[in-house]
Amino acid sequence: MKRSLARFVIPSFCLLFFFSTLLTGVKAQKNAPGTNNWPEWRGLYNSGAVVGGNTPSEFSETKNLNWKIEIPGKGHATPIVWGNQVIVQTAVATDKKPEKAVVSAASPMAASSTEFIHQFIVISVDKNTGKIIWKTVVKEELPAERTHDLGSWASNSPMTDGEYIYASFGSRGLFCLDMKGNIKWQRNFGKMDIVASFGEGSSPALGKDKVFIQWDHQGKSFLYALNKKTGEDVWKKERDEITSWATPVVVEINGKTQVITSATNKVRSYDSESGEIIWECTGMTRNVIPSPVYADGIVYLMSGFRGTALKAIDLAKAKGDVTGSPAILWEYNQDTPYTPSPLLMDGKLYFLKTNNGILTCLNAKDGKVIYSNQKLNGITNIFSSPTGNKDKIYIAATGVVDVVKAGSNFELISQNTLDDTFEASPVITGNDLILRGYKNLYSFSVK
Repeated sequence: MKRSLARFVIPSFCLLFFFSTLLTGVKAQKNAPGTNNWPEWRGLYNSGAVVGGNTPSEFSETKNLNWKIEIPGKGHATPIVWGNQVIVQTAVATDKKPEKAVVSAASPMAASSTEFIHQFIVISVDKNTGKIIWKTVVKEELPAERTHDLGSWASNSPMTDGEYIYASFGSRGLFCLDMKGNIKWQRNFGKMDIVASFGEGSSPALGKDKVFIQWDHQGKSFLYALNKKTGEDVWKKERDEITSWATPVVVEINGKTQVITSATNKVRSYDSESGEIIWECTGMTRNVIPSPVYADGIVYLMSGFRGTALKAIDLAKAKGDVTGSPAILWEYNQDTPYTPSPLLMDGKLYFLKTNNGILTCLNAKDGKVIYSNQKLNGITNIFSSPTGNKDKIYIAATGVVDVVKAGSNFELISQNTLDDTFEASPVITGNDLILRGYKNLYSFSVK
């Protein structure tokens, strides 16, 4: 189950301007620090951070609320933002049943199934007013697979380059829409066989002219590179992997674009042009959900199901099999997350322990502990990922959003109660904090 969602400091005004003004190329398609766009689920290089923005420390159903809108159906996908559009995915049950019964494989695990046809919908909401701009039903069918009781059939987050929106609904396919909600193309990759009916969640990644889909499941697994204009295969690489939920990170190192994937058997980096493996290593646990994050030439990988793993890899040194090599700068194999992805901001790596409200902060360069095992009030079970900007970190769970002070000293700034439960990750654009709950989409700013 993917929990959706800005970005890291780039110490150059020229690069910042380049990011904020161009719409093509790897860097241009990434969300510039401090801009008003949040184009993919975790922001620039999956970091979960932006620079600046005077977002509120305190908020409620009435305080600092810009607007609140009910979103039909059930979807845990983190929203994205481009310009005045907030893009949300959801799955809405109809009252229609298929003409012939469809029987899905039973699971001994707690998982939900359905006998009703669902509509799979992409919704555009006006960021300023909270009014729906457009709504597109991309698919209508009965979900043949089960999903976890805490999951949904719309847990994959969308992404955009400002020209097109790429919305993945897993087994229902990938849909490319223009910014007015018109479907331009679609791809069906078949039905995923997810371990223990836990549900789907990996989100699309974008690099230059390609969309990348990490299709890891109990059947044949692949990494797809698609032409972003047509949806046709540019290349397709088979992967020796079981189910994972991580989203790839796309980075440029020494003039070469890499697509880095995290999974149980191996972490792999692919050449974005050819699909050939640049480097790989072992060391993750089962059920890899946290996505790789990147800054300053280093990629960070972690997982936390039935074990713990955290590796920092120097991409300038990474070639071939880097397992046990100097390319692995440091490891910290404790207190790592099961579901939430980490937050990388201002040279610090923040992450939660398993699915608990227990926060650790490490120095990103050398892995030294800044603080660890700090308990967050009111959070016992969490699936969303932390999001940060400037001096604040937002952590959303059941009915509560904690705001933690960013920096070397742990401090809980506030605890904010809302009439909703959050599995999507917080989103920050400019001075606005956007939260996607089970029922509602919220926008907050300082009044």
